Amino acid sequence: MKVGIVVPYSWSFWGAVVEHAELQAQALQAVGIETRTIMGHDPPGTFTRALHPRHGRGGRPPPDVIPIGRSVIVPANGSLPNIILSPRSIFAIRRALERERFDLLHLHEPLTPIPCIASLALARTPIVATFHASGELSWLKIAKPVWGFLVDRIDHRIAVSAQARDSADRYFPGDYELIPNGVLIPPRADPGGRERRVVFAGRQEARKGLPVLLRAWPEVHRRTGARLRVIGADPLAVRLLQVQERTGDEGIDVLGFLHQEELTRELLSASVLAAPSLGGESFGMVLTRAFACATPVVASDIPGYRDVMTPETAVGVPPGDPSALAEALVALLEDEPRRRSLGAAARALAEERYSWDDIGGRLARIYELVSGIEVSAAAAGAR
Repeated sequence: MKVGIVVPYSWSFWGAVVEHAELQAQALQAVGIETRTIMGHDPPGTFTRALHPRHGRGGRPPPDVIPIGRSVIVPANGSLPNIILSPRSIFAIRRALERERFDLLHLHEPLTPIPCIASLALARTPIVATFHASGELSWLKIAKPVWGFLVDRIDHRIAVSAQARDSADRYFPGDYELIPNGVLIPPRADPGGRERRVVFAGRQEARKGLPVLLRAWPEVHRRTGARLRVIGADPLAVRLLQVQERTGDEGIDVLGFLHQEELTRELLSASVLAAPSLGGESFGMVLTRAFACATPVVASDIPGYRDVMTPETAVGVPPGDPSALAEALVALLEDEPRRRSLGAAARALAEERYSWDDIGGRLARIYELVSGIEVSAAAAGAR
């Protein structure tokens, strides 16, 4: 079986959906399904730097990624995704579909232009779609009367969480199967022997709550001596935030974008992940990433995160409250037995609920159902 994975964002700029699609491709390939991922690509250079304020991945995508054009930033749902809106991408998608002759397409955020909408209109194969976003999603009010009829081309709908399902169902009622975001699980992760570090991993978007953490940090650093490692946010944007918040930079390391292997190393050596998001999260993917590394979490008690956190793996705090965040971080950093216990439970939870081995098998069964094509013996063995 050959599956085309369609993502409306750019390979060059990291995000939860991009990470999900890459890990999905690896999981499907592991059970004998051939994949190609259709998505945008913004080559490094002056033009890309002018269009995008944050640093991205350099070089070209791997051979199993089919680039279809540059992206632009479109504010949506409190985020700044890099979406492909060039009409030229339609012709690139048509050529890819004709050349690759997929048995099935799997679309992510299927009602997002242009790659997913074009794929819905052009494809002559079964289609599976995953809905990721949650919230009001007011832009779907515009999409529904214009191209909403294309949703009928979807043979099987998946939502990564109850919040994502309810948000999509508000505009496009139907049956949605809940399959969570999978997570990269390192072969080994010891909750003990950690550096006195707190990790923040996220883009420089208001909803991620980095200003709240920066306001909390001087108190945490004063009482514990820990260092804060800021990952994913553009270093210049972080410096500007520090000036605006008048928090200084003592005890803070701003690392910018890190590749997956580097992020894993950071999480495997850190004591705690801080996730002070303010809302708009359909699924706590950054939380499960830490869980997989046996790293406990202090996170805002918000929808999306609330369904991922448990009392055995994480500490919840009110969103937007620097004092509560500081107290929770200090308490966990100062209580090593509890921190280790939370980390061990977090690792076990990730292995039980969010392993791509399990999710890859579930997707293979869905593909067989909607396409009528039996997946290879490798997939049957994985099930």
